[in-house]
Amino acid sequence: MNRRGITVRAGVLAVVALLAAACGSPGKPVDPAPVGEAAWPQPAHVGGPDASAGGGSDTSCNPLASLAPDKGISIPDGSTMAKIKERGKLIAGVDQTTYLFGFRNPTSGNLEGFDIDLVNEIARQIFGAPEGHVQFRAITSGQRADVLKKQQVDIVVRTYSITCARKKDVQFSSVYYVAGQRLLVTKESKATKLADLSGKKVCAAKMSTSAAKIATDPAKLVAITVDNWSDCLVMLQQGQVDAISTDDTILAGMAAQDPTLQVVGDRFTQENYGIGVPKDNVDMVKFVNAVLENIRNSGAWQNSYRRWVEPSLGPASPPQPQYQ
Repeated sequence: MNRRGITVRAGVLAVVALLAAACGSPGKPVDPAPVGEAAWPQPAHVGGPDASAGGGSDTSCNPLASLAPDKGISIPDGSTMAKIKERGKLIAGVDQTTYLFGFRNPTSGNLEGFDIDLVNEIARQIFGAPEGHVQFRAITSGQRADVLKKQQVDIVVRTYSITCARKKDVQFSSVYYVAGQRLLVTKESKATKLADLSGKKVCAAKMSTSAAKIATDPAKLVAITVDNWSDCLVMLQQGQVDAISTDDTILAGMAAQDPTLQVVGDRFTQENYGIGVPKDNVDMVKFVNAVLENIRNSGAWQNSYRRWVEPSLGPASPPQPQYQ
């Protein structure tokens, strides 16, 4: 065989070898990574119990007594209200995650709710109309006192319960709404009171009076705290907690959004909502109280309540103010 024939034969043998290798066993497959039970991700900043939250145990004052308003609604020269008017904006700390009280309408993008109506009415009394004159600042429950102490806002209207401990750091208006702490559970749950949830996970917002209650209750609950009530709602829907405990106003909004959930049991606390004002702005407290008097007497309170709250919690009347 000549050299050319040897070369051709070698090439054919190489091709055959390659084909044989391709048709052979691929070898033992590699095992995929083991898959365990997938857990729902938790919201950011999930914490544990906070027995001091809200300062509800401090009874050193009458928390409901506010500064009496001046006669009529006026804006004297040099007053806090005059400075706000000159600025052109009322800066209000509010919620944007609590349906019915302070939430962002997904269609319009506007903030709406019972608390938002109060902010707009205060702006109306300063500027003549709220449109274009309110700067909303969305804050968490835990930020309410800080933004007031740092004077980053003019008012906080965010389901803010009045307590003696809180009044040491900020001013409060007269009470504009009375709520009460209850439970939100799935419709499959048999729990109707805190005692039914002994050893179970119950969610509340950080720095709230609700968080303090579940942390100190004799039922020995497993307190879970989060930044926003909407975080509690997601955790309940995903089975990460067994219940949410806070004011019935907030729970009613959650139940309205999810028909698989229900508000249960009687109120076991009384939560008196006030509008927070920086400590030194005494004139602003009196002005806000004058506006609240007008809201109660003009029917504006009742109209807002019927729109937002009454379908979920039934009829109610505005609370009567107490003054120092």
